Amino acid sequence: MSVHELRPKAGDTTEKITINLGVVDLGQIDLLVREGFYSNRTDLIRTAIRNQLATHSEVVREMVARKTFVLGLQHYSHRDLEAVRAAGQRLQIKVLGLASIAEDVSPELARATIDSVVVLGALHASPEVKAALADRIH
Repeated sequence: MSVHELRPKAGDTTEKITINLGVVDLGQIDLLVREGFYSNRTDLIRTAIRNQLATHSEVVREMVARKTFVLGLQHYSHRDLEAVRAAGQRLQIKVLGLASIAEDVSPELARATIDSVVVLGALHASPEVKAALADRIH
């Protein structure tokens, strides 16, 4: 298993979200974009979110440590899960960021080695593995 702490960079994996804004807030965003403070709406929203996350970064770190989450990227390869099975162990996956399960992991191997999955962020796995773990994803 490999663990990497991620920092936002151009080209990082992203997830699309939808937000509802009032027309006054949206108008203010458009004004700032028009005046050149930001290149587009998304740029302003990303900057605002990153600033808020930076403001609360210590609290997030404390919660991650207390709840024993992996912070960043955690990838599970076929080899990793085979080693877990060979050791007679089972995983409780807890990730704040991105958890990924390799495409060559079968649904059977995933069910045999993964007890629970809690991901605050994104889980990348084949549709078959996600379906096999559906009752274990919280």
